[in-house]
Amino acid sequence: MKLNYFTKRLSTVGRWIATTLFCVSAIAFVWQGAFFSNTSAMAEPAVTLIASADAGNQVKGKASEDAGRAKNFIRDTADKVESTAKKNAAKVDQATDSGSFVERKAKRDAARIEKRAEEDAARTQKAVDNTKNVVERTVDSIKDAFGN
Repeated sequence: MKLNYFTKRLSTVGRWIATTLFCVSAIAFVWQGAFFSNTSAMAEPAVTLIASADAGNQVKGKASEDAGRAKNFIRDTADKVESTAKKNAAKVDQATDSGSFVERKAKRDAARIEKRAEEDAARTQKAVDNTKNVVERTVDSIKDAFGN
């Protein structure tokens, strides 16, 4: 069905009116606080603390537990990298003549990989510890702010 000129204009004006009405009603609802009202806060006169001591201890415990898991995962990954480097160096050693350039290079590469894996693991574990300490300090600060 083809719309004629008058019907097209009427349709466009109708869409504009509907959009305007929707926007005005949305502004009115927000202005009156219909979407953001918190009636439970008005009904209870007692002050409820957001951060209780028990919640803070739970957060600290969870942070320590997760940090331990992360550090174990990092250590396992570093051990696997080192093991793979040693296996690769051993395969090169078996495949080449003793003392060849390729064998020496494979051993140097394996040693370099092991060293970097240890350095990366230590650096990552330190970062995990720093993150855990930041979380614990933040929880302590929040608890102090609320006087617990």
